[in-house]
Amino acid sequence: MLRLRRGGEVLLARRSGTGYADGLLHAPSGHVEDGEDVRAAVLRETWEEIGVRLAPEDVRAALVMQHRGPGGAPRTGWFFEAEYGAGIAPDTEPSNREPDKCAGLSWHPLADLPGDMVAYCAAGLAAYRAGERFVLHWHEDGDTIAYAPDGPSRAVALPVSRLPGRG
Repeated sequence: MLRLRRGGEVLLARRSGTGYADGLLHAPSGHVEDGEDVRAAVLRETWEEIGVRLAPEDVRAALVMQHRGPGGAPRTGWFFEAEYGAGIAPDTEPSNREPDKCAGLSWHPLADLPGDMVAYCAAGLAAYRAGERFVLHWHEDGDTIAYAPDGPSRAVALPVSRLPGRG
């Protein structure tokens, strides 16, 4: 998953026509293909989905999350970040290159994300804002895929070890 930042904003895509979380907002993301590492996958998916070509040095690992959707199998998601406009395709505005899977792209304040998001994406962005780096997000079978601000929090931050002498 890519957290493409433009100042204090993040780019989100509205899912459509996929059969999973259609109508909800989610960060650009995808699956790792055979023989591909996670960084190569985020570079490829970014180009395929939003038409922004990133170089390996443009992306930073931001968060790792093990998550489980309602009734689904556990998966591990990698959240990467890149700063749009900091040498990254300054002449190319992100565009919806997969209209069969996405109803549109929009920028949103990271500090005030919209409520109509996929739950694990919202939890991952909130955890990143809080300085977390490793998170579990485990849906119960009766939970909705959509973020529920008044529902139970399923995100659990995992403590990060500290090297002696480094705080």
